[in-house]
Amino acid sequence: MHPSSAATPAPAPVAPVGNYRWSICALLFCSVALNYIDRNIIGILKGPLSKELGWSETDYAHIASAFQFAYAFGYLFGGRMMDWLGVRRGLPIAVAAWSVAAAAHGLCSFLPLDGRLTVSLAWLSLGAFVVPTTVAGFMTARVALGLAEGGNFPGAIKAVAEWFPVKERALATGLFNAGTNVGAIICPFAVPRMYAAWGWPLTFYLTGALGILWLAAWWLIYKNPDEQPRLSAAERAYIRAGQPETEEKTVKVPWLSLLGYRAVWGYIAMSVLAGPVWNIYMFFLPDFLQKRFQLPLVEVGNWTAVFYFIASFGGVAGGWLAGHLLGRGWTVNAARKITMLACAIAVVPIYLAPHMSSVWLAVLIVGLAGSAHQGWSANQFSFVSDTMPKQAVSSLVGLGGFISYFTGGFMTEVIGIILKKTGSYASIFAAASAMYLAALLVMHLLVPRIGQRRTTS
Repeated sequence: MHPSSAATPAPAPVAPVGNYRWSICALLFCSVALNYIDRNIIGILKGPLSKELGWSETDYAHIASAFQFAYAFGYLFGGRMMDWLGVRRGLPIAVAAWSVAAAAHGLCSFLPLDGRLTVSLAWLSLGAFVVPTTVAGFMTARVALGLAEGGNFPGAIKAVAEWFPVKERALATGLFNAGTNVGAIICPFAVPRMYAAWGWPLTFYLTGALGILWLAAWWLIYKNPDEQPRLSAAERAYIRAGQPETEEKTVKVPWLSLLGYRAVWGYIAMSVLAGPVWNIYMFFLPDFLQKRFQLPLVEVGNWTAVFYFIASFGGVAGGWLAGHLLGRGWTVNAARKITMLACAIAVVPIYLAPHMSSVWLAVLIVGLAGSAHQGWSANQFSFVSDTMPKQAVSSLVGLGGFISYFTGGFMTEVIGIILKKTGSYASIFAAASAMYLAALLVMHLLVPRIGQRRTTS
C-alpha cells in the first residue's frame, strides 16, 4: 500500500474517541510474535535433535536452508495473496497454515531413525543428496512453514493501512513489529524448559497450537472498519478522516524494469552481502554457545534470549541516529551512510566472539552485532524510499527480501560444510564481520549520492 494520495485528507478530530483500533494492533503484535517463535524453535533444539536423531552438521544445514529458500518465495508472493484475499481472510489462512506446519515437525517422531531418502534440489543447483528420513521430514515441514510465514508481514502492513490514519501508521507498525523481538526472546527462554518437561514432539505440537488461540481471537475481533459493530462512530470517523479519501492506485512495476536503476543494484548488493548474516543468529547461535561453552540447553536458551534483548535496541537506535543527523542539517546522503557505517563498524568485533573465554562477553559482542544489524536494516529499508520512485518501493523491498533469504539458504549450506569439516565457528564469524563494510562500499560505489534517482543508462 502507498499511503500518499493526490487528494488532501480532511482534517481529523483533535482527539480520537475510542481505542478499538489498538486491539487490532495487539492482534498483529501477537501474530508476529508467534511467527518468530515457530521460526526460531529449530535453532534452540538443534543440539538435542541432532543427538537424538543422529543428524550431521550438513543434515541440519539442509533443514535450515529449506526454510530460507521457501520463505524467500513466501516473502515474494505473500503480499499478492493478501491483496487477492483481503486481510480478514488472508492473514488467518497464513497463520493457520504455518501453525499446522510448526506442529507437523512433531510428527517426524514417527519416522524411522534408520531410514534414508534421496532428496533432489537440482532446481536450486544443489543437486541430489541422501539424508536420514527424519531430515527429509523436517525439511518438508520447514518448507511449508516458510511458504506460509511469508504472508504475515505484508498482511500486517495492509491491516494497519485499513485501520489507522496516516499519521499513526508508523507508530502502529513499530508496535506490532516489536513482536519479532518478544517472540525471539520468549522462544529461547520457554522452549528448553518445554523440551526438558515433555520432549521435542510435544514442544512442537504446543507451540503450533498457539496459533489456534490467535485464530479464535482474530475471528472474534477483526472485521473491516466499516463492518465492525464494536467500533464507535466517532473512532470510525477519526480513522476515515485521517486517511486519504482515495488511496493512490498501486502501480505494478515489472521487476525487470527495476534493474535499470543503480540504487536497485546497490540494494541487491546489501541484500546479498549483509542480509543473510541475521540467519547465523537465528539458526546457529544456540549451537555456537553450546559447543563453545559446553552449556546445558536451558542456559543456552537464557543466553540466546539475552542476545535478542540486546539486539532489540538496534532498530530504534539506528533510526534515531539517522533522524538526529538529518535534524542537525546533514544531507540524506551523509546521514544515511554515516549511520550505516557506524552499524557496519559495530559488527566487526564479532570475529572475536569464538575466542572469548566467558559466555557473557561473547554474547555481548554478538548482541552488539545483532543490534547493529537491526539498525542497518532500518536504514537499508529507508534507502529504498530515499532513492526510488514511490511506485517501485514495494516491488524492490519484496525483491530484496527474496534475494536475501535465497542467498541465505546457500550460505546456510556452506556453514554446514564448514562446521562438518572444522567444527569451529571462527571462520564463519570472521566472514560475517566484514560483510557490512563490503556491502556499504559496493552501495557507495553504485550510489555516490543518495537522493539522486539515477539509472544505469
